[in-house]
Amino acid sequence: MKVAIVHDWLVTYAGAERVLEQMLNCYPNADIYSLVKFLDDDSFIKNKDVKTSFIQRLPFSKSKYRLYLGLMPLAVEQFDLSEYDLIISSSHAVAKGVLTGPDQLHICMCYSPIRYAWDLQHQYLKESNLEKGLKSFLARLLLHSIRKWDLRTVNGVDHFIGISKFIQRRIMKLYRRDAKIIYPPVDTEMFKPLKIKKKNFYVTCSRMVPYKKIDLIVQTFSEKHPEKELVVMGDGPDYKKIKKLAGSNIKMLGQVSFETLHKNLNEAKAFIFAAEEDFGISPIEAQSCGTPVIAYKKGAANETIIGLNAENPTGVLFENQTTSSLSDAITLFEKNYEKISSTACIENASRFSINKFYNEFKDFIELKFQQHEAHK
Repeated sequence: MKVAIVHDWLVTYAGAERVLEQMLNCYPNADIYSLVKFLDDDSFIKNKDVKTSFIQRLPFSKSKYRLYLGLMPLAVEQFDLSEYDLIISSSHAVAKGVLTGPDQLHICMCYSPIRYAWDLQHQYLKESNLEKGLKSFLARLLLHSIRKWDLRTVNGVDHFIGISKFIQRRIMKLYRRDAKIIYPPVDTEMFKPLKIKKKNFYVTCSRMVPYKKIDLIVQTFSEKHPEKELVVMGDGPDYKKIKKLAGSNIKMLGQVSFETLHKNLNEAKAFIFAAEEDFGISPIEAQSCGTPVIAYKKGAANETIIGLNAENPTGVLFENQTTSSLSDAITLFEKNYEKISSTACIENASRFSINKFYNEFKDFIELKFQQHEAHK
């Protein structure tokens, strides 16, 4: 079985790249295709050669590759995959649009249909300051054409894998296709509980971008809970803006080492998570350290955090992305703190281990390949 894995772009080591890393553990001989590759460290892809598209050679592609969104459908269609038996697209943008034949099996690991072209278009335009004017019109026209292309390419996928029930519903809504749910791998061995005592502070960790809502968390603790300490880890475009919101009870640590992250996740009273995520790795890493989570009740948080109404809760879920809703959740958490055990958090996190992903992913691929070959 000759295998190709098609990944949207290789520019960092984030959630989708962690999944790609484990795909390569399943299929170490697979060839990798990607629109662009600008990695400082190739170790997670086993230092393999990556076959890139013409976008790799365009001006400013290293820093401005996203500006070539309009060319990405054309670029991904130029990959010649005719020699492969199995194609796995690792897709949150255009990777699923590769061209395949009837004797080939194409399975798409879908992190999400293209968010900014579908239900998050208006949020994307607002955050990019593209709500009015000629640039706004051109952006909307481009996203309209991307949507049409995205729907056309659905038929080229034999089977979809969704990374959560939340994404499964999005795939059904937009593509009218069912998807097998396989949760992404979380390194629960690395984020293990330490033999240290809990301290009386809360923690959050994230890249500082608008949808992560770190500003909401900082504002809530500054204005509504000035008596409670919050430790904030992470850096990004919004760092300075968020720091201005921080009261004296907020510690802004910026980018930290793994040792600092691990220690703070273990010592914290709870981890705060206010984003609407397709999956969300950091709340699971916190639970793996034995730390409860206070999270926004939307997206995959409903699946990865067990609320107070369950037998073995691992956190508290709040209804709205507002300071009052988060504040109420913090108060509710403190009243019910004794009901949430570190053991329950650790056991819940184990559902998302690397081994669990490896076995579920490989079993699904092998089954579908056998069925595919039997019907040839």
